Amino acid sequence: MLDAAAGLFCEHGWTATTVQDVARAAEVGVQTVYFTFGTKRALLTEVLDTAIAGDADPVATLDRPWARAVVDAPGAREQLARQAAGARAVLERAAPVLDVVRGAAAADAEMAQVWRTNQRQRHTVQLRFAEALVRKADGPLRDGHDAASAADVALALLGPETYGLLVTTQGWTPARWEHWAADTLTRQLLP
Repeated sequence: MLDAAAGLFCEHGWTATTVQDVARAAEVGVQTVYFTFGTKRALLTEVLDTAIAGDADPVATLDRPWARAVVDAPGAREQLARQAAGARAVLERAAPVLDVVRGAAAADAEMAQVWRTNQRQRHTVQLRFAEALVRKADGPLRDGHDAASAADVALALLGPETYGLLVTTQGWTPARWEHWAADTLTRQLLP
């Protein structure tokens, strides 16, 4: 059901996709979808969570191996490269779904809350990474950045909006975006 819903939401959008469409595509009854997820909003939220994580395991982002590898990187430059690689892996799966959620947020108050929660969660992850970066940097970060403002920079550079603009709209490869993101983070944050 999640795969069917993800495909339909990404192809047709929030408004045009119905629970009936998802049930038909998943070859299950409509009541099965409602019984499993409760609402269309809950279904899209589950699609989003699964896309971000890459699986249905209830493991927080910061407890996932790729995020631990970012924090545990031995040096600041390597950490930023790992951050960009981790963001690429997540965004390759999740950027289209995040775009659906962002679009749904404009018309639906509950989806707007899902979008705001996702933004806060992404900032929390970037703040944890930035705190690790501050500890590894040889001296202060560039231009007086502290962990909070470094997290803001990473949130903007590694966000689905920037990824979508460069990869989806402008046709960059994900590898080119990853290299650019790591380089830009390094230039913006390290002395």
